Amino acid sequence: MRIFVTGGTGLLGNTILRQLTQQGHDLIALVRGDPDPAVFDGIETEFAKGDLADKEAVFAAVQGCDAVIHSAGLIHLGWKRLEESMAVNRDGTRMVVDACCKHDVPLVHIGTVDTLAVGSRGEVADETTELDRNGGKIPCSYIVSKRAGVEEVLAGVDRKLRSVIVHPGFMLGPWDWKPSSGRMIVEVVKAWRPIAPSGGASICDSRDVASGTIAAMQRMLENSIPSSGRQYILAGENWTYYELWKEITRRCGVRGPIMPAGPAQRWIGRVAGDVMSKLSKNEGDLNSAAVRMSSQFHWYDNSRAKEELGYRSRDPSESIDDAINWLERQKMI
Repeated sequence: MRIFVTGGTGLLGNTILRQLTQQGHDLIALVRGDPDPAVFDGIETEFAKGDLADKEAVFAAVQGCDAVIHSAGLIHLGWKRLEESMAVNRDGTRMVVDACCKHDVPLVHIGTVDTLAVGSRGEVADETTELDRNGGKIPCSYIVSKRAGVEEVLAGVDRKLRSVIVHPGFMLGPWDWKPSSGRMIVEVVKAWRPIAPSGGASICDSRDVASGTIAAMQRMLENSIPSSGRQYILAGENWTYYELWKEITRRCGVRGPIMPAGPAQRWIGRVAGDVMSKLSKNEGDLNSAAVRMSSQFHWYDNSRAKEELGYRSRDPSESIDDAINWLERQKMI
C-alpha cells in the first residue's frame, strides 16, 4: 500500500514510518526542509517537501495513496501560542481532511488523550466519558487546538470521509529526536527535582501506539471499524508522576523526588511560572496551565482498543529502559 504520513520527525510518526517500512509499504513523508539523514536512517520513504499550510504539497502527496496517517502537531502546554497552535493542530488538520475528501483517501488522525475527559484516582476515563467530569481538562492552547483538530476530522466524516481517530497516552520509547515526552527523562536525570507533580499519566510505549495506529488503519481499510470517526484510546498503565519520576531516577542511578507537590508547591509553581513568563515575554514550560495539568490524573481505560484493534501495551519499565538507553546513545543524557 502507498501511505502518506505527516509528523515523521516526531516520536510517534517516526516510529510509525519504521514499522511501515518493515512491513514493506510504499511511503511518502511530509518534511519542511531537507530531511536529517539520522532521523530517517532505516526508513525507506519518499519525501514531500512542504508543511501543513502548503495546499499544493499536501494535496499532491495524498493523491494516489491508499491511506493517510496524520501525526503532525504542535505541543505547547501553556496559555500562549494559541494562534500558532490553531494554525497547526486545527488548520493543518483541515488541510489534510480536505485533501483526503477530494481524493477519497481514508484517514487515521492522531489525537491525544488530552482531548478527552480527565480521570481521577478513583475512576479512569474512556472514549465515552463526559468532558466536564472532574472539572474537565485545562483549556490551554494545546488542548483547545487539538480538540479543534478532532472536530475538523468529524466534520470530514459528515462529508463521507472514512476516518478513525486514535488518542495516545503519555508515550515513552526510542526515536524521540526532538525530544518530546523524553524531555521529562532528560530533565529529571540532569538535575535533582525534589518535588514531583501531584497528578498522573497513562504510560505507554510509542512502539505499541504505532502498532495500534497501523492496526486501526488496517481495520478501517477492511471496513471492520464499527463507524467512521470512531475513536480509540491507545494508552497503558496508570501511574502517578511521582511513581514515574522515582522509576526513572532509580534506573539512572540518580537522586529521585522526595514527595509529590502539595497545594503550597502547586501555588508557588503556578505563580512563579507566570511571573517568569511575563518578565521574559516568552512562556516557558513552567506556567500555571502546565502546573494545573500536571496535578490532574490523566488515567484511561483502553479496553475498546484492546477488543476492537487487538492493541496491547507492554510493561512501562521496558519503555522507560529503552527510552533511557536511546537518549544516552544520542548523548541527550
